[in-house]
Order: sequence, then C-alpha cells, then structure tokens
Amino acid sequence: MKFERIKSEGLAHLSYFIGSEGEAIVIDPRRDCQVYAELARREGMNIKYIFETHRNEDYIIGSLELKRLTGAEIYHGEGVDFKYGNYLKEGQEFTFGSMRLAALHTPGHTDESMSYTLTDLDTGKEPIMVFTGDALFIGEVGRTDLYGPEEAPRLAANLYDSIFNKILLLGDGVILCPAHGAGSVCGGAIAKRDYSTLGLERVQNPVLQKTDREEFIKFKLEEQLEFPPYFEKMERYNRQGPPLLQGLPVPKLLSPEEFKAEIEKGAVVVDTRMPHSFGGAHIKDSYSIWLGGIPSFAGWILPYDKPILLVLEEKEQLETAVRYLVRLGYDNIAGFLNGGMAAWYMKALPVDGFNLISVQSLKNKLENREEITLLDVRKKREWDEGHIGRAKNIYVGELEKNLDKVSKEFPVIVYCDSSRRSSIAASVLRKHGYNDVYNVLGSMTAWKNAGYDIVK
Repeated sequence: MKFERIKSEGLAHLSYFIGSEGEAIVIDPRRDCQVYAELARREGMNIKYIFETHRNEDYIIGSLELKRLTGAEIYHGEGVDFKYGNYLKEGQEFTFGSMRLAALHTPGHTDESMSYTLTDLDTGKEPIMVFTGDALFIGEVGRTDLYGPEEAPRLAANLYDSIFNKILLLGDGVILCPAHGAGSVCGGAIAKRDYSTLGLERVQNPVLQKTDREEFIKFKLEEQLEFPPYFEKMERYNRQGPPLLQGLPVPKLLSPEEFKAEIEKGAVVVDTRMPHSFGGAHIKDSYSIWLGGIPSFAGWILPYDKPILLVLEEKEQLETAVRYLVRLGYDNIAGFLNGGMAAWYMKALPVDGFNLISVQSLKNKLENREEITLLDVRKKREWDEGHIGRAKNIYVGELEKNLDKVSKEFPVIVYCDSSRRSSIAASVLRKHGYNDVYNVLGSMTAWKNAGYDIVK
C-alpha cells in the first residue's frame, strides 16, 4: 500500500493519494493537481478513481483537471446538481489492488457529504482508515451554517447522526483522515495535530464530549464563524466544474513602466511583502496580503473581474503566489513587477505608505487620551478572549463593506495578533482615502509581551 497525504498550505487543505498493486485513487484533489500525476508516475501506478467528499466551498477542487491528465472516473455524493462526474450510493464499494473503498453518506456539513472507509483486504475485513471530508476533523467537527440559519438546525442534527451513528461506530482503531487541518475556515478550532484515530477523537475532541444530541445541536447553532464572500464562487465552480488550467498560468515579467500601464487599465495590485516593508513604501492603492496570507485572505479582498498584478519580495516566490491564487479561482494574473518595489521607486514613480507604531507609542497615546480610532481586525472569538481598551472590532475581511463605521476625522490605528492582518486592513483604509493610518508592530502579541492590560 502506498499512502500520501498532500497538504496545501494556507488553505490547510488535505488530499490523499492511495495506491496498491499498480492502481491508485485520489480523494479531494486540489486544482494544481500535477502532484498526484507525478506520484503515480514515480510509483508506477495508474490513477483509477477520483473521489470527492463534498462540493467544497473554500477552494476549487481539481477533479476535472486530474481526469484530463489521467482518465480516472470522478465520484461524489447525491444532493447537489453536479454537472460532471458520477453519483454514489451508500455502501457502494470500489477495489483497487488489494484495497477496498466503501462510500458512507455522512450529511451535516452539506447534504451530499460523503465519507469513505478504506480496508486492506490482505490483512482483514475491517476498515483501517476513514476519509471524513468536512464532517469530522482532528479536535473539531464541520460547520453547519452554510445553508443559512433556517437550515442550520437540520444540518446540525444530521451531522450529529453522521458522526455518532456512523463514523464513530467504525471502531476506535480506525485512522482519521479529514479534508482540512488547523487554520481552515471550515471549522472553528481544528487542532494543530496532523494525525489521529477515531478513538482519540472520542476521548479528546471537545465537541464529541457533547454526546447528548440536543446539546450538540445547541452548540453548533451558537457557533459564530466567518463566511467569506468567495465561498459562493467556489461552490458554483465545484458544482459546474471550473475552467481547466492545463498548467499553471505564467504571469508576464513587467518593467515598472509596463506595470504602471496595466494599473491604469484597471488591474489590481497585490503586494505580497511583509507588513513592515509594505508600510514603508508601496504602490498607491495596492492591497497588502503577505505571501502566506493569500489563501486565507485573497478571497475576502480581491475582485474576480479584474486582472491581478503582483509585487513580490523575491521573484522565486512567484510560483507559490500563482498556486495560491489559482486554487481560489484567480486565473487572470497579468504580471509581476520586475525588480520588485526597488525598481519602481528607482524609476521615480510615485509611492504611498503609512505609519508603523510600536505598542509603547500606542500606550502613550491611549494614556494621553489622544483622539484616535483604535481598530481591532481579529476574529470575534479572538476579540472576546482579550483586547485593548478603547478599541472597536471589525474583522479584516468585513472591513471594506463597513467603512462607514470608521471615521476619517481622527487617526486610525489598526492591530491584529501580529501586524499581518492589520497590514491588510491598513491597505484597505489607505485605498479608500484614509490619510492618517497606523499599523501596530507586533500587534496583540507585542502588547501582551509588554505586560500591558487587556479587556475581556
């Protein structure tokens, strides 16, 4: 048996390659799917089947792309009007080599959600692994709010039944293989641990301690999770089938003058440098999204109907940035700036910037009762765990549509946990005409390390 767990950083998406005796399957492939074809080639295997656990809402699934490369058949659950692939029935089985995969309908996160049990027929008839999609994670369970508040009670009840009456009954020794790890927006508090079993989850997963059905449903209904606007586009792509990439886009290397011309034609600039670099000097109206933050925040901020231009710290980061963007459906990447920001200002082209402020200076401003707007752009859960006095909370992804709540009359000082998300927020404010903007270096982490008071 060949087993590979492929982790897509940023999205915390997990996909799986399983092979036996020259045949292989892939579960929940990502859009830039050459990794699976390369694994098959290296191992001398043919990819026979592609299985999807659900329609997915946080990234574009790569099933059609992988089918084009390999000819493998695609399977997914019933309950969504998929325009491609084959529908599965509960209990349907597939063999490849000495392995047997069986479909298990586990609704709750979505109606068509499927789990898959894997059995090694050479060693026994009991499942050794279960691929649970977004039903059950390590330390968490899937969100049940995707259909809106009216449907949430039904979905929460279905998820309870799927977990307690189907998945956990498979046995404590079964290895858990979910579709996401820590950092995913598909669960509230997924554990950072990479591996678990159903037995460990039964004992350690805090949500699974709510064994009473009504208590579980109540807990799920009280959850408050962000709903990124790009979810709808991902769902639409994953129902209909996204455009085929046929290889990663190759953005053009643009001189500063060419870059400027693209901006004037309406392209959006994404600056992937770190916050201290962006704050010091950047191209006017560009968005600050550090490289590792693209998977989590591009879908909140960037439009889909305009070309994207990239400013990179180093040109070697281009492939990573492109992979992150295409996984979210941003295919129109028009180019990147040759020579980076230094080339821009060496041509005497105009730059913008905003202030960087230490926690010590912020504390002085607060103690002196200066007229400022202190903006915390973390998630509400983080805010509830402790924030700086006099602050107001607007999540970074919601800021652009809530600018009416932020006055331009006073300086705006923005913080998060580390100054990365607050750099995104500061760039949004600058783009919308806020002239006196500060980003707090180190943000809440530095504030706590300085020993300053927090409010709960």
